[in-house]
Amino acid sequence: MPIKKTLAALAVGAMMAVSPAALAQTIGVSIPAATHGWTGGLNWHAAQAQARLQELYPDINIILVTADGPAQQANDLEDLVSIHNIDALVVLPFESEPLTDPVRQVKESGVFVTVVDRGLAQEGIEDVYVAGNNPELGRVSGEYFLTRLGDGDNIVILRGIPTTIDDERFNAFLETIEGSGINVLDHAHANWNRDDGFEVMQDFLSRFPRIDGVWAQDDDIALGVIEAIRQADRVDEMFVVGGAGMKEVIAMVMQGSELIPVNVLYPPAMIATAMDVTVSHFKSNGPVTGEYILGAPLITPENAEQYYFPDSPF
Repeated sequence: MPIKKTLAALAVGAMMAVSPAALAQTIGVSIPAATHGWTGGLNWHAAQAQARLQELYPDINIILVTADGPAQQANDLEDLVSIHNIDALVVLPFESEPLTDPVRQVKESGVFVTVVDRGLAQEGIEDVYVAGNNPELGRVSGEYFLTRLGDGDNIVILRGIPTTIDDERFNAFLETIEGSGINVLDHAHANWNRDDGFEVMQDFLSRFPRIDGVWAQDDDIALGVIEAIRQADRVDEMFVVGGAGMKEVIAMVMQGSELIPVNVLYPPAMIATAMDVTVSHFKSNGPVTGEYILGAPLITPENAEQYYFPDSPF
């Protein structure tokens, strides 16, 4: 066989020996199941990012799994390593404490790890951390209240679940309105839940004859608050500010609602950011490790359209 033909045959043989699967990177994405509105949006954005990234990079394989609780998520992580042999993991822990050791074990197997939103109980395990800005959510919300209310005006606050996240939002809000003369009549935990928001707001409405503003902090809570206000026939007395970017609330902002005039972003789309950053670890010639803390912009009628995702469940 002539030398040129021999070299060509060897080259073809070498290319066939290295299959596309061998060249591909596999990324596991582990997130909570859609147990409420925000995680429903999280799941939707994760699936959208999976399809987009796999189309853009045929040599990237993304395996998306959802868990109903910490134990199932820990098992999922084991399977992603032992069965799917992942090169990278993107994980939003169902709970921080019980997922810390499982994620550490994934990291110790040589996998690149990106943690999203709910940090682990021990710092330094992950390569990348992607999250919303909870203090900024509180500060931006407080700044809006300062544009609407002042000395002698009354507000009530509905908090989330008793967590560090809630404390960061709440404390930043109070620090922002400090010295303004705005009276906080009361605050109570509504657990980022629509039904709890309804019940807490019913109590506030029964006890306080004058409420000028409501900081609900979260859109699931805000929808419960709105229903309570409507049932009490007090719609014209106050405004409500939630947070996160739920499509029903964004639609109200777009329409110029006086009851829901603005919103503050805490996007479930942060999972897509985390997946993009993780893919960049393999595709970029620059470092991607570190923290990516997303902004919490004020959503108004003028900019609401860019935050509106009608096909998302959230």
